[in-house]
Amino acid sequence: MVTVSSRPPTPTRPAATPTGLLARIALQALVAVVAGYLAMAAVAGLGLWAAGAAGLPGGFAAVLAAVVVMATGGKVELSGDAGALAGTQAQLTAMPLTVTLVGALVTGYCFLRPLRHHAVTGARQLLLRAGSVVVLWLIGLAGLSALARHDFRITVGGGEAEDPLMDLFGELLDSVNPTVGFRTDLGPTLFYGLLWILGVLLVALLVSRATPLPSRLVRYQEPVRPVARAMLLLLLAYVLVGLVVGLVVAATKGRPADTFAVLLLGLPNITWLALGVGIGGSWEGRAEGPFGLPVPQVLDAVLRGEGGGERPDLSTVDLSSLAAQDGRAWWLLPVAAVLLLAAGFAAAVRSPARTRLRQHALRTGVAFALIMLVAAPVTLVEARFGLSVLGIGTLDSLGGEVLLRPHVWTVVGLALLWGLAFGLLGGLLASRVRRKGEVEQPVGREGGAGPPGTA
Repeated sequence: MVTVSSRPPTPTRPAATPTGLLARIALQALVAVVAGYLAMAAVAGLGLWAAGAAGLPGGFAAVLAAVVVMATGGKVELSGDAGALAGTQAQLTAMPLTVTLVGALVTGYCFLRPLRHHAVTGARQLLLRAGSVVVLWLIGLAGLSALARHDFRITVGGGEAEDPLMDLFGELLDSVNPTVGFRTDLGPTLFYGLLWILGVLLVALLVSRATPLPSRLVRYQEPVRPVARAMLLLLLAYVLVGLVVGLVVAATKGRPADTFAVLLLGLPNITWLALGVGIGGSWEGRAEGPFGLPVPQVLDAVLRGEGGGERPDLSTVDLSSLAAQDGRAWWLLPVAAVLLLAAGFAAAVRSPARTRLRQHALRTGVAFALIMLVAAPVTLVEARFGLSVLGIGTLDSLGGEVLLRPHVWTVVGLALLWGLAFGLLGGLLASRVRRKGEVEQPVGREGGAGPPGTA
């Protein structure tokens, strides 16, 4: 007897065709790139608006594009033209790190999101996804570089109580229509933009807990990811603390627009400098002329050499020089200790229980040193502008200089020592907490481990 089942066969899900997979990967990469650029443009636009740049004569869009280009490491060159009567000198090197950070977080999240439900990820597919994001990112950066160019006319004189000589120079300069402008240097911009997007994708993979890695890289997941994530959280914690302080300042000290401009454009520039100074590192710089850095007053005072005595060519920015202007600067030391201890503890708790204490201390030290090797140099600021008439000097009212650069290797060396010490302390604290992979063993009659039922 033959029994025929009337139950219909279960339909099988068709496998994705190579063309369909490529199209989906390209679309997901496009979403990540567009989302990253839109987030950066939104933050930069709000920051420029708060800084008063919305009233620029026909140049707001170009300035916005230039800020986004600079946020990805691009190079924007300043130039001036005052005919044969005067000479101009201009230079600008800086990264608006709030814009940088927002763009990196959004792009990294969108890059990882399609992988969250994958059990495994092949190396080829991962490289294809990363390559698609990189290519589209560079295309977008090239387009922004073409937009980031503009010239502004300089107006001299017209104020009250002007020097007669300045009035004369003003009339002469107005007759030749002096201008200052900016352009993007495409070659270095694309090169540093490539390094930037590759770094963002690499960090995203390092700090993610759920994103699968190719089989050849799985063995690096447990020793690397917990401490990498802890270091990212350390940097974000400093930004969050700075944001809270900035909001309090905006609410209590007046001129909230200026404060919001700093928060939206350069908050990590200040907070990561505070982290480096808090562990004993130092920067050097100066500020001259009518314009300066949008930074706390205590830092501006140090850069201008205020506080008595003969002014040095370059001022040192460290704990002692900041505390000489404001004693509250000493709080940077305990804040750094507490937050780094929290980072060391968080990394140890997420690490497998079999991780030895010295291993955890070494990993934390190396990771913190690498983080500061990246964070310290990006706080560099170099801005100069000068206008000389007939080659016989510079008009002080139209010239100035701002310089702030880190002692990178001093900061990195101190970060290594702090990371070793607080990685050790964090590991000791975590030893009292149940850890990943730790299994409780039943205890026998004499205190040793034994099988169930032997007590």
